[in-house]
Amino acid sequence: MEPWWVDEPRALHDLVGRLRDAPEYALDTEFHGERTYHPRLALLQIAWSDGLALVDPFALSLEPLAEILEGPGTMVAHAGDQDLAIVARACGAGPTRLFDTQVAAGFCGLGTPSLLHLAERLLKVELAKGDRLTDWTRRPLHEDQRTYAAGDVLYLLEIANRLRDLLRADGRLAWAEEECEERRVRDRERPDPRAAWWRIKGNRQLRAKSRGIAQEVAAWRERRAEQGDQPTRHVLSDLAMAGIIARPPRTREELAAVRGIDGRALRAPVADELLDAIRRGQELSPTDLLMPPRDDTDRSLAPALSVIAAWITQRASELKLEPSLLATRADLAELLNNGDGRLSHGWRGEIVGAPIAALLASNASIVLRDGGRRIELLDQPAEGAK
Repeated sequence: MEPWWVDEPRALHDLVGRLRDAPEYALDTEFHGERTYHPRLALLQIAWSDGLALVDPFALSLEPLAEILEGPGTMVAHAGDQDLAIVARACGAGPTRLFDTQVAAGFCGLGTPSLLHLAERLLKVELAKGDRLTDWTRRPLHEDQRTYAAGDVLYLLEIANRLRDLLRADGRLAWAEEECEERRVRDRERPDPRAAWWRIKGNRQLRAKSRGIAQEVAAWRERRAEQGDQPTRHVLSDLAMAGIIARPPRTREELAAVRGIDGRALRAPVADELLDAIRRGQELSPTDLLMPPRDDTDRSLAPALSVIAAWITQRASELKLEPSLLATRADLAELLNNGDGRLSHGWRGEIVGAPIAALLASNASIVLRDGGRRIELLDQPAEGAK
């Protein structure tokens, strides 16, 4: 199928007209994130039952595509988390329905396959392998680039239908759709800049005023990077950040002596803003310090957490499910701590949540079989259990 190159408003208007009543459409993006704060969209690929288009975001605004995203059609993507965030920024909208083929594959016992692997496995089709170092921002794109980009959506609708057939046969289509909906509505808002210091290596070892300095300087760096649409390391390197936290400078002269500081951080008004952030951090009240979330699981439950986590991994293998789709360690901690979360309802609640609740209530027991090679959860308490 010859891709339609869309780089004029009229062509985009025609594309929206063709997609308006499409029950589903495949969507993918090409982007670069190494030179900007937000990933820079360089190409949008979209396919429907009888067409495929490559849309150039450098030539026109993609906001008209919001009509399609907010319409009744289902967006089909592969590993689409980043695509959803990028499309939301470019179009001002997200899809009303989502089917992610990588997620669906996990419910079919296929793990978390690449699109190339999935196309070969389900369709016996070999997709073109692209160059990971391709610069998608350069124009014009040559024929090989367009062919590779088109391949990301060319077979996606057919792959989705094959996966739906497999899921229906196993009675798991509703499971996959529920997980896709969770991914669709996931919060992708910009995190609080005050939480940026959580990403600093060794942040948990910081004490007293060092935490306040880390919070204020990291937040300043985050805001300035976003304002200038540049990577945070271009505003202030991680090495310089570590030096400032270890020995906070008070003057420009002391700032210039910090290892990792370059000329950009010494120019006005950047240096003045940075020194102000350091002072705010030194004066920050403990009540204004935003601490990273902690695993508050009762330490006495640590053995239970380990044993149950092992049982969940084995249960996922028995069901031919990707383990992270069945339950994460955070899901298990939430169930043990609060009795709620994803494991307390729906298909997860039935498969693992209810048995775990029975185990914690001493109404079930765990035993080892096959010389310790297999864990079995029995729906009766162990002898002598209270």
